[in-house]
Amino acid sequence: MQRAAVIMAGGGGTRFWPVSRMSAPKQLVKLTGDDVMINETIKHYDHIIGRENTFIVTNEKQAQLMDKVLFDEVDRSQILIEPVQRNTAPCIIYAAMTLKKLYGDAVMAVLPADHHIGNIKEYERVLELALTTAEQTDRIVTIGIKPTFPSTGYGYINFGETPSNGNEVYDLLKFVEKPDLPKATEYVESGRYLWNSGMFIWKVSVILDYYSKLLPEMYASMESIFDVLRTPGEAEAIGKTYPELQKISVDYGIMEKADGVYVIPADFGWNDVGSWDSLDNVFEKDENGNIAAGASISEDGFILEGCSDSVVFDAAADKFIAAVGLKDTVIVNTKDAVLVLAKDKAQDVKKIVDRLNEQGRQELL
Repeated sequence: MQRAAVIMAGGGGTRFWPVSRMSAPKQLVKLTGDDVMINETIKHYDHIIGRENTFIVTNEKQAQLMDKVLFDEVDRSQILIEPVQRNTAPCIIYAAMTLKKLYGDAVMAVLPADHHIGNIKEYERVLELALTTAEQTDRIVTIGIKPTFPSTGYGYINFGETPSNGNEVYDLLKFVEKPDLPKATEYVESGRYLWNSGMFIWKVSVILDYYSKLLPEMYASMESIFDVLRTPGEAEAIGKTYPELQKISVDYGIMEKADGVYVIPADFGWNDVGSWDSLDNVFEKDENGNIAAGASISEDGFILEGCSDSVVFDAAADKFIAAVGLKDTVIVNTKDAVLVLAKDKAQDVKKIVDRLNEQGRQELL
């Protein structure tokens, strides 16, 4: 059966401001590797799904830059453009309907655009298992990450005690929203919970059947324009239909209500790269726990004196950076902005973006 990867790449990445901007969000910049993050994502599955079978859902503001930075092997007609952002459920049904139009049916791997994978070979093995399981069982399959600490920033997956389909495939019992620290600690200590990676694998026919049952209005709206998909009339039809779709995540709309979902527990050095403090798990640290990173970082471009457990990310190399006596601090340098924050306030960077929006500072967004 035809295999396809669908990458969700329409987010603004506001928690990685000032490197991530609306016109060039984190998935379209070099943040954790040698290439922009979306290309790093494609590299992860190179031996499992061909680049020519990659589909990307993004928005109008990012489509032009996406065209410039993507691997040549990715067909530009397979960049699906959302006229407005409506969360992940509309994004996924748009891609699923497109695959149905092209292939009739296919096995579809839905992947975020901005995750870091440390062990590519293990990731490929798990993804292959997930694709094969979805094809052979007509079940939804998701990948859960074995937790390494009691994170309050991730949703969790509760899974069965014994495998249901092979040695590594378990029944998914329930999804759990982001917990407080005591509850997260309880989950991790139990050994029966995984981090929700946001990676979903299913047949197109299977997921569309779930949409027809669980999100029938959305399904009917997209089904009504099915005939014009992959034709010159697609953009106009999507432009009229898409803004009317319910704004809802696939987690709430489908996954939490679906029956018979499988989960594969995995450990392949996963990091969702959600905010500046997450770089601790991506880059090597010096003897004091500091990280120096960025496309332009160089040894003569900074000095950290008496600093520990801190991060310097230099995206501009237009000024010398020095810091003294800092602990658990992040410094980010770009050509038009400098950000300094305490690591434990990394989630609050979005508040800066909100303030800039309120002030009309579009040149910084």
